[in-house]
Amino acid sequence: MQPRHFISLLDLTSDEFRTLIHRAIELKNQPNRDFTPLKGQVLAMIFEKSSTRTRISFEAGMTHFGGSALFLSPRDTQLGRGEPIRDSAKVISSMVDAIMLRTMDHATVTEFAEHSSVPVINGLTDLLHPCQLLADMQTYFEHRGDIQGKTVTWIGDGNNMCHSYINAAIRLGFKLNIASPQGYLPDESIVKFAGKQVELFNTTQEAAKNSDLIVTDVWASMGQEEEQKLREIAFKDFQVTQEIMQTANADALFMHCLPAHRSEEVTAEVIDGPQSVIFNEAENRLHAQKALLELLMCA
Repeated sequence: MQPRHFISLLDLTSDEFRTLIHRAIELKNQPNRDFTPLKGQVLAMIFEKSSTRTRISFEAGMTHFGGSALFLSPRDTQLGRGEPIRDSAKVISSMVDAIMLRTMDHATVTEFAEHSSVPVINGLTDLLHPCQLLADMQTYFEHRGDIQGKTVTWIGDGNNMCHSYINAAIRLGFKLNIASPQGYLPDESIVKFAGKQVELFNTTQEAAKNSDLIVTDVWASMGQEEEQKLREIAFKDFQVTQEIMQTANADALFMHCLPAHRSEEVTAEVIDGPQSVIFNEAENRLHAQKALLELLMCA
């Protein structure tokens, strides 16, 4: 039987997405360290890009569930020395129960999954960051209830986070407004697939009107540091400020996947203010990923 992978949020049905969110909330609110459904199981975690939240949440989640996790960097495996992805996938998957990859090229994850005999989880690629959206949506559900019919505004780079917000809008039924500078728009095919769920705006003010959630990310992600100065110019009018939050609905929340650069993509007044739920959001990586591990590894 083919293993079930989690490469994109579109790998979940709408019902599965909501069930996973509610399960994550349950695991958070009713902790039970005697519940060890993954006892004896091993998760291999392959990191080509460094991480705080991804590594800690997956490793702690496996420990909570009675399993264990292996941290593997390119220095620790033959992947870093040019072994074909398909060969590594076949070998590693023969020795562990699931694999999480955090890598640059999205094709690395899809090829790895194609040749793996165990579930493969996308911990982040240059195209998508679905695990973060599980935590973001859990956070919204906890604070405001179901997000269906609500309006979310994404401000900034049309990056992997933006793409995953588009996929979340498709599955959970919210409207997504996107304000990005020219040259940094989200992938056209991903936007087109979402149809009327997504609308592009030229200004942050217009995008933020009547929004229930405002989200942003750093202007230059890992691997883009050489573009920092150029991006500072391009994104100067795409900062989340208190004025933007006031344009949104009065009870709108603010989220950021972290790490953040205060005074760049968001002012300190907003990210440290009462509408910000960034630390709930960060903690929920643990609970959402536990629910995901349970879904994939206990089937």
